[in-house]
Amino acid sequence: MTVVFWIAAALTVLAALTMVGVTNLVHSALALALSLLGIAVLFILLSADFLAAIQILIYVGAVVVLLVFGIMLIQRGDMKESNLPNRYVGVATLVVLVVVGLFSWLISTTDWQVSTAAPVPSTVEPIARLLFTRYIIPFEVAGLLLLAAVIGAIILAREVKSK
Repeated sequence: MTVVFWIAAALTVLAALTMVGVTNLVHSALALALSLLGIAVLFILLSADFLAAIQILIYVGAVVVLLVFGIMLIQRGDMKESNLPNRYVGVATLVVLVVVGLFSWLISTTDWQVSTAAPVPSTVEPIARLLFTRYIIPFEVAGLLLLAAVIGAIILAREVKSK
């Protein structure tokens, strides 16, 4: 388990650094997806299976796909024109260093206590049973509303792009 944790943690951090460091927006969105998958693995190691499933379904499956669609729809003639350089790299680096320093200090001064509690049973089955029986109509209506919003955004973006 320790080896899996370190691999997932390294993958998550490296993907996050890649996401920030690359200049291509599509590659950045794909690195975000990889980082979010690493976080889902960490949730599984914490016995938070429902959070891992939601992490994959919502963040990796929906948010990253919407980001990629947004990048593709608002892209100018060339991808290099869509991804303009930024002059705030120095300020952002300073903020990151301050936050990392603060978190490092907090982690090093925290009195960590190991829990001996029994593992928590899976929560996915009861939530899924409720979602697909009692709340099936609101679930389907929300899906149809999201589908209509995506179709509307595509139509609006096509009209703007054609002009």
